[in-house]
Amino acid sequence: MQSYGRCCRSTGFFDTFYRIFLASSPDVRAKFANTNMQAQQLLLRQGIMNVVLYARGMPDTKLRALGCSHSRKAMDIRPELYTLWTDSLLKTIHEHDAEADTNTLNAWLTVINQGISVILEEY
Repeated sequence: MQSYGRCCRSTGFFDTFYRIFLASSPDVRAKFANTNMQAQQLLLRQGIMNVVLYARGMPDTKLRALGCSHSRKAMDIRPELYTLWTDSLLKTIHEHDAEADTNTLNAWLTVINQGISVILEEY
């Protein structure tokens, strides 16, 4: 939670994430071709918070809803794209959280994987 707070206070955190994420794959770029990126950044901010809160014991309701909206029946965000998302987020955290060390990044990976597993159950 503290690391995410530092990231959110860091200028350009969400811009950096999308720069890295969109560069990770043509498939990712295609998914965002007609996206209002300013609105998308707000959704990302909220989505990451929901992942963190789930890891802290909150119900999985919002992650399941996100999973439904990203499922093959809706936006069809394929499971392998979550690996690119995770890698992009970890790189961004490393760049924007001056206090992020190996333990912090490993904790993030655990938290992210817990949340993504819930999201992918809805795929």
